[in-house]
Amino acid sequence: MSKVKKVYEKLMSRQSDPNFTLDDLCYLLAKLGFALRHAQGSHIIAQRGPAYVNVQNKGGKAKAYQVEQVRNELKKHNIKPE
Repeated sequence: MSKVKKVYEKLMSRQSDPNFTLDDLCYLLAKLGFALRHAQGSHIIAQRGPAYVNVQNKGGKAKAYQVEQVRNELKKHNIKPE
């Protein structure tokens, strides 16, 4: 299983939201075709067509509610790794 699929499965399992690293989340979003850009401060905005998410660094980890928002956005637009 590729790293993209492992990270995707970890995201969809909902078991590690508070411990999800920002690097893993950005890696997954980039591999799924999202354009990443840095915004003000520690915010990173990822966009792919109508799908749009904002994530923030908190000690190397993504905030748990933002991990959930990413999961919901991927489900809403049916975005999965190939």
